[in-house]
Amino acid sequence: MQLSKSEEQLMEYIWQHEEIFMKDLLEMLPEPKPAQTTVATLLKRMQEKGFVGYKTFGNSRQYYPIIKKDDYFSKHVNGMIQNFFGNSALQFASFFTANTNLSATELEDLKKMIDEQIKQQQQ
Repeated sequence: MQLSKSEEQLMEYIWQHEEIFMKDLLEMLPEPKPAQTTVATLLKRMQEKGFVGYKTFGNSRQYYPIIKKDDYFSKHVNGMIQNFFGNSALQFASFFTANTNLSATELEDLKKMIDEQIKQQQQ
């Protein structure tokens, strides 16, 4: 399952803080802030989708992530590679390096990461 843009925005705050009350979440959201009922609805949908859980403290709920950020974005990127690049990570990498504004330093860093992955797979 996928999150909507609004749900992803909330999830970012939840991933950053690991445990957060709705009142704290509301304070962190940028202006114009959504209504509390809107945030509550989004959190309920995210819970139904299996992305967040909560603990109850009196009348308050403390939300926490069930899905790790890396796992979510890994599935998201893999789906994009499958849908837009014929399931070819090589075509995706080619597109990514040719069509983004990576500096020479960033490309060198990317090359180092790839070289590290190669070393790990050869062991």
